[in-house]
Amino acid sequence: MSANLQLNSEGKLKHFLTIEGLDKNLLTEILDTAESFIGMSDQQVKKVPLLRGKSIVNLFFENSTRTRTTFELAANRLSADVLSMSIATSSTSKGESLLDTIRNLEAMYVDMFVVRHGISGAAHFIAQQVAPHISVINAGDGQHAHPTQAMLDMFTIRQMKGDFSHLRVAIIGDILHSRVARSEIQALNTLGAAEVRVIAPKTLLPAHVEKLGVSVCHDLQRGLQDIDVIIMLRLQKERMTSALLPSESEYFKCFGLTESKLKIAKPDAIVMHPGPINRGVEIDSKVADGPQSVILKQVSNGIAVRMAIMAMAMQKQGVSA
Repeated sequence: MSANLQLNSEGKLKHFLTIEGLDKNLLTEILDTAESFIGMSDQQVKKVPLLRGKSIVNLFFENSTRTRTTFELAANRLSADVLSMSIATSSTSKGESLLDTIRNLEAMYVDMFVVRHGISGAAHFIAQQVAPHISVINAGDGQHAHPTQAMLDMFTIRQMKGDFSHLRVAIIGDILHSRVARSEIQALNTLGAAEVRVIAPKTLLPAHVEKLGVSVCHDLQRGLQDIDVIIMLRLQKERMTSALLPSESEYFKCFGLTESKLKIAKPDAIVMHPGPINRGVEIDSKVADGPQSVILKQVSNGIAVRMAIMAMAMQKQGVSA
């Protein structure tokens, strides 16, 4: 996938489809821009006029709670007009093609599409088809990418740990079906993490996963040694086409994060999860709600990071963040 599609002629963000192909400077600019928005939640008036007069359509072809809600809040806080499409009751359920849906919305003078779709590459396809003034933000496509989730996680890691260069990060769970994991790995490597370690049973790892720039471990207790950041992933049973595990209880026994296993990592290690959490499957409630968990902080940071990405993508239209 060409990174050029994501950037305008001046090298500024136009679409945000994947972390792949974006450099450290641009990712750092996203994090720095998000930093300028982070205090807005404490203000009495939680709005800035950066996108006043702009129209943003949320096109979610898959169910979502956190991602869709934080995108809506982010757009509202930038003073944009926001429309969230109910795909189940839209014309696509009557046979209208994705491209026809986009063309009809374009005719309503839309400025940005935020897209979640079950097919990998859907956001990229839309970005290739839309009018030149329209930006497309990928809110998750198939098993391919979830770049805004990766960036809000990078923001949370930087907030808690500072510089990436000394950090060892473990991503644990269903790597095979996770679009989040792929985007996390790309972002961590681009930002210069000391090590990205994936921990999972062999059945939940992609073939040749080492080529993504990770070290691999199949034993949770061994894999947690010397780890600064733990990112837990849920089992994506809706994407599994065959029985890849003996049972959820067996999975929790071997790969579930408990208080005792957490003690193997560094004493100040933080625990993250992109959600939704399956308590008692990949993580124990005492860990999810414990002092080392930053899971709710991730959710809060999602608003500021998505505000930053939207504002930066609109720079090409004369809107400055």
